[in-house]
Amino acid sequence: MTIIKWIAILVVGGYFAGLVLLYVMQRDMLFPIPTTKRTAPAAAGFSAEEHLLTTSDGETVIVWHVPAKPDRPVILYFHGNGDFLAGLVGRFKAMTADGTGLVALSYRGYAGSSGAPSEQGLLRDAAAAYAFTAARYAAERIVAWGFSLGTGVAVAIASEHTIGKLILEAPYTSMTDTAASHYRFIPVRLLMRDQFRSDERIARVTAPLLIMHGTDDPTIPIALGTRLFALAREPKRFVRLDGGGHNDLDAFGAMEIARQFINGS
Repeated sequence: MTIIKWIAILVVGGYFAGLVLLYVMQRDMLFPIPTTKRTAPAAAGFSAEEHLLTTSDGETVIVWHVPAKPDRPVILYFHGNGDFLAGLVGRFKAMTADGTGLVALSYRGYAGSSGAPSEQGLLRDAAAAYAFTAARYAAERIVAWGFSLGTGVAVAIASEHTIGKLILEAPYTSMTDTAASHYRFIPVRLLMRDQFRSDERIARVTAPLLIMHGTDDPTIPIALGTRLFALAREPKRFVRLDGGGHNDLDAFGAMEIARQFINGS
């Protein structure tokens, strides 16, 4: 019985030690910054303006701006947690090929932007990027587009500011729901500091909404995307990309679907 008791103590102690480690390391896991190196658009093979924005709490974040052609919309793009602007040049070229403009934000701590990421920090970054965009374009021309982690940022912006349209690619109801789908034996709802509660914000979005989600997404289950869609107002459209994963949705037609939505068809 003594041996069994000590084994139980070790197991329970190990479990709680793991919880402490997860709590301390959670932002490193949620924001796995791929690079802190600043790369100019030209060095990445992309024709865009680079601007430095100051956030409300004094950080300096980078945006890449491709001016829109007259009467064309502008995409305000919020990338995923493992992305960086120079690695998205292929997408950006496709987005802007028809004269659509682009404002792409590099979050704090990412690829040349100062600071360290957190939910509130990213929302401050996004507010600065929105202000930059709204100073140059009428609000109805702005299409907020979020991918993965960035969908929570896009929903927050769309719930507080006027935009023309909203595109969510592989979205979630909340980061706690996403984490809970992977860590079923951990009380993530009690531990997570950066929860990105899109489920609590989406009903305040009045702009037309497009959600795209792969049926085989191993990172953010499609069930979370459909649940978020159910909470959203009309007009809205949900596109299931059969066989699509998480990072490969362009191969399943996501870019063309988004282009048709932006153009109103």
